[in-house]
Amino acid sequence: MTNNPLNALGRLGLYLTVSLTGASVMVIELLGTRLIAPFYGASLYVWSSLISVTMIALATGYFIGGRWADSAKRSGLSLVIGLAALLTLLIPFLTRPILLATDPLGLRAGAFVSALLLFSPSLTLLGMVGPFAIKLATKQLEGIGNSSGTIYAVSTMGSVFGTLILGFFLFPMIGSREILIGLGVILLFWAILVAVYEQKQMAKTVAVIPCLGLAVIGLCLLPKVVGAGHVYDGGGKFIIQSEQESLYGWVRVIDQPARDLRMLTSDASAIGASSLASGVSRLSYQDIVGLIPALTPEHKMTKALIIGLGAGHMAQVLRDRYGIVTDTLEIDPAVSEAARNYFGYQPNGQAIIGDARYEIRRLQGPYDLIIHDCFTGGSEPAHLLTVETLTQLRGLLSPQGILAVNFVSFADSKHTALASVAKTLGQVFANQATFVSEPGKDFNDFIFLAAQQAINIESTSLMPDQVAWLKERQFSVDPQRGVLLTDNLNPLEHLQTAKAEHYRRFIVDWLGSDLLIR
Repeated sequence: MTNNPLNALGRLGLYLTVSLTGASVMVIELLGTRLIAPFYGASLYVWSSLISVTMIALATGYFIGGRWADSAKRSGLSLVIGLAALLTLLIPFLTRPILLATDPLGLRAGAFVSALLLFSPSLTLLGMVGPFAIKLATKQLEGIGNSSGTIYAVSTMGSVFGTLILGFFLFPMIGSREILIGLGVILLFWAILVAVYEQKQMAKTVAVIPCLGLAVIGLCLLPKVVGAGHVYDGGGKFIIQSEQESLYGWVRVIDQPARDLRMLTSDASAIGASSLASGVSRLSYQDIVGLIPALTPEHKMTKALIIGLGAGHMAQVLRDRYGIVTDTLEIDPAVSEAARNYFGYQPNGQAIIGDARYEIRRLQGPYDLIIHDCFTGGSEPAHLLTVETLTQLRGLLSPQGILAVNFVSFADSKHTALASVAKTLGQVFANQATFVSEPGKDFNDFIFLAAQQAINIESTSLMPDQVAWLKERQFSVDPQRGVLLTDNLNPLEHLQTAKAEHYRRFIVDWLGSDLLIR
């Protein structure tokens, strides 16, 4: 088994090629979640779909690429890269129609099929590069092990490089669509360079012309692809005041004047809402949270922590009503910026931007009240509702402190997610009480209060009508039906599948699918 030997320049070019295509695979896979998440949410199902589609596409590419590499005489690696480039350029153009077409399939099937249709064509072609490169790098049968090992090592390091460059530098500064367009242009340019080398050095009679043709097609499509970003025209029903793509979601401020409503959304989730006229929060569960400091009249609350800022209304209530200094912990800087600019949030304590599991290890308590309100993309970050996380939060509370957890779920007993949260809280705290945001409704916001001491809702600091209002919202949860949530075993997202489907359909019906697609 012999091939035309590559000279030093050719071998360097080959390694650069597999490194570039390896980086391209990871860029497409990671950006895939940012294109799908605004419509299907940033859930485990979206990530599972993208990873599965990537593996399927690469496996298919390895198989087809091996056969093509053995049989190709007149064309070669450049054509594969050129086709991958063109298909990558088409992704932003096709995103909107494919997401709309897959919407009737529901959350899980829709996320998977949309990922398959959008990303598998280009990923399959990028997967074909490896077998081509191995054949080009192998001079004789005895060296195939070394050649294949080197090629896959270089490709993998390219994937590492692409991941780091995307996550650390490109994504915070450039939109996902622009990155994909830039990647497609780079791959087209690289395909032409490879084609020139193949035709001059490897006697490939059909190399440059096809790649030039693909480049012409790509350049002709480029204006349409660049302009493919959807500009929403709601006819006055919804007015987009602000939108920003961050590392964690597509954050927007949306007004609905007819309902006197301003919303803060992250991907397909509403994480804050207020009256346009008064600026008062329109999320009813926050009315329950606003009464918590009055439950401990013998212990005046002076310091609080909110995990999950939203629009910042709860921090304002604690400050204005009780004079409590409130630290806030929010993972997404775009959410914090929107809360300040459009909802009047003004911090009177630390305004921390970072991941909760990391940051709470660095916080110095004690806090009299901790509000745990993390919800985005139709799902909760399950790792923040485990025994380990709740134990860390208990360590930050004062002896008379209270932890409040907002959890979106169904009240129906057949859904065990609610019971699982109750069971996990019961493992860490001696006492808890549960309240429902809107009595009588199955799908609801549930507020868990957990503390080491008894929780008395008939506090003398509350007015009689406030006590009656709270009692009306008391809700009984049987924790025995739940699963203890730990870092080792945490099926919460699986238990919340029906909730995620229901919430997404609610958002689509309310805002309309047109508003949720970029």
